Amino acid sequence: MRTGPALTTPHAGEKLAVLLPGMGAVATTAIAGVAAVRRRIADPVGSLTQLGRLQDGAQGHGPLLRDVLPLARLDDLVFGGWDPIPDDAFSAAVRADVLRRDHLEPLRDDLASIRPMPAVFDRQWVRRLDGPNVKRGTLRARAEALVEDIRGFVQRNGCARAVMVWTGSTETYAEVGPAHLSAKAFEAALDRDDPTIAPSMVYAWAAIHAGVPFLNGAPNLSADVPALRELAQERGVVTAGKDFKTGQTLMKTTIAPMLRARLLGLDGWFSTNILGNRDGEVLDDAASFKTKEVSKKSVLDQILSPKEHPELYGQIDHKVTIHYYPPRGDNKEGWDAIDIFGWLGYPMQIKVNFQCRDSILAAPIVLDLALLGDLAQRAGERGPQEWLSFFFKSPVTLPGRTPVHDLFQQQAILQAQLRTYADRAASAAHSAVG
Repeated sequence: MRTGPALTTPHAGEKLAVLLPGMGAVATTAIAGVAAVRRRIADPVGSLTQLGRLQDGAQGHGPLLRDVLPLARLDDLVFGGWDPIPDDAFSAAVRADVLRRDHLEPLRDDLASIRPMPAVFDRQWVRRLDGPNVKRGTLRARAEALVEDIRGFVQRNGCARAVMVWTGSTETYAEVGPAHLSAKAFEAALDRDDPTIAPSMVYAWAAIHAGVPFLNGAPNLSADVPALRELAQERGVVTAGKDFKTGQTLMKTTIAPMLRARLLGLDGWFSTNILGNRDGEVLDDAASFKTKEVSKKSVLDQILSPKEHPELYGQIDHKVTIHYYPPRGDNKEGWDAIDIFGWLGYPMQIKVNFQCRDSILAAPIVLDLALLGDLAQRAGERGPQEWLSFFFKSPVTLPGRTPVHDLFQQQAILQAQLRTYADRAASAAHSAVG
């Protein structure tokens, strides 16, 4: 971690713009939840920044994080974003059908005032969605229009800072190509309308150019290419990703460390999901599913270390499937059939049936990443923030570093960084008093 500027608490009324590309179920559930917590009609369940405590191995649970970290206040958050569908946030939340109407009605004014800006959208990258609220023109023109959107939003709303959290759809599978290898190559690709530049990369480019942290909640490459890592380092902008860790992978990164700790063997892990929301519809396209599959399947090898224990984890049969089933809506259901073996090789099985709500699990992550991304930016960080891996299925790291997937190791790394920030904030407060 770099030693940066003093970490001081933002003044009350010092607004933070929270910009969300993709204003569907996850985004509107997050916005509605923050509005409900502000009105004191709900608790921020699942939010580390609002309910979590600073942990110390010797002393157990310490103070609330929000009491010792200089985080932006919920009352000072201003939400905005982009979507190809022009519905305001209230209409989008009703259409998403995550929250009950009786929960949304008291928040109608808060949500109805939020209308999406025209999106950078290309059906080549998300084939199952479409909408009229899109930007036109060359790729360069659309990218620069996003930068102007960011600056204009901040100015119109009197915001001191901004942060961008990708809550949009999973794009079709892509690998790093020539256009992504350097900032210079990326700029040239924008100028020639290169089709290998995905919309999420354009948002990441715009955020970095505007000096705004970019945190990626989908498995898309987005900022995780050499060109945008170079640009983020050069401009001193925080990035993090990828893919919110919510349902099945949250369970996987909890159970797998137990198998490793007890040195129980694993023959196979069969995972399947059904969901019927917009995300499920997008993932019904094989090219988008491949992007998600790569993200979801990456966790077991790192946690179990088959090279260290080939006799236990050397031949794992790992299957992952996702099925679009509209009757379920946002109520995702995941099944895991886990074939393990113990003493003398005797087989056993673990069965998991997780009936979860996809956006309910993701919404507090959106809030936490917005607040912690802003905190890291004010702390003088830049580039990939590995300490935020706790929130992601497919953590982005610096080149040459191995991502950590074990939930408990991730938690320890996160807490260590938060203790550092808390100490810096306390030192700054002491210096101000002195």
